[in-house]
Amino acid sequence: MASHSRFITEPKTAAIVGCPFSGGQPKAGVDRGPIHLVEAGLVQQLEELGWKVKFDGHHQFEEINTTDDPPIGILKNPRLVSRVTESVAKVVGDHVKKGELPVTLGGDHSLAMGTISGTLNSHPDACVVWVDAHADINTIETTESGNIHGMPVSFLLGIGSKVSEYSWVKPLLKPERLVYIGLRDVDAGEKRILRENGIKAFSMHEVDRYGIGKVVEMALDHVNPDRNRPIHLSFDVDALDPTVAPSTGTPVRGGLTFREGHYICEAVYETGLLVALDLMEVNPSLADAAAVEQTVAVGCSLVRSALGETLL
Repeated sequence: MASHSRFITEPKTAAIVGCPFSGGQPKAGVDRGPIHLVEAGLVQQLEELGWKVKFDGHHQFEEINTTDDPPIGILKNPRLVSRVTESVAKVVGDHVKKGELPVTLGGDHSLAMGTISGTLNSHPDACVVWVDAHADINTIETTESGNIHGMPVSFLLGIGSKVSEYSWVKPLLKPERLVYIGLRDVDAGEKRILRENGIKAFSMHEVDRYGIGKVVEMALDHVNPDRNRPIHLSFDVDALDPTVAPSTGTPVRGGLTFREGHYICEAVYETGLLVALDLMEVNPSLADAAAVEQTVAVGCSLVRSALGETLL
């Protein structure tokens, strides 16, 4: 097991980037996720694992004013999402540049447009392991809802029509550097995009067929065959089955078990290659108190596993 992290400077520092942001989707409350995760003691938990933890409060994005934000096409809140994700890209990028590990707590998954841009600015050869029930790869042509949390990957890859408001997003992500685990609710247009771009995806069908250990190995063999590229792990809590993490905006039955979700995080940590982690879509307003507490506890636990907590 790697106790050293190849790209993280000693003394190893985790920077918690709290992003209480919900503009990429319509349901209230996902902006409370980061606050609950930190209140549950995440900072102390990571310190107990031997990390120095930087956390200077949540990013409130107050200076980002978009009172006038009519749709572009059917894209909802396009200017707000663009400006927030661009500011997140700068924050995450600064931590990565310093050799710190940014742990971005969302908020909705549109934020990954920012976090992954930030990683790729310093590590253009990084690969992305995207754990999610959804592919989040709709373009302005294929989106049916206009909710940008279903679109960040298409912006990062530079596919679909260009939206000038998002010209800051450089298409640095290459299709062969992206792999999905846990997909089970993919739009017809997205299936076509995955096929046309040759993007590797392990749906729940493959998890059932091969088991999670083999799936993670195959996923890493695809994006990181020599185990030498930095890894950005973007984890949407709705990848987990709703019985495990009920409090999220778009739950889909038949997801990863508690252990399968944790195994992915443990295995990525063991490579010693993790440079950035996102934990997205914890929404504390969409369930009763016990379900919220359960989801928040699972979120903290996933972060700990990705930062080196082991069972023995």
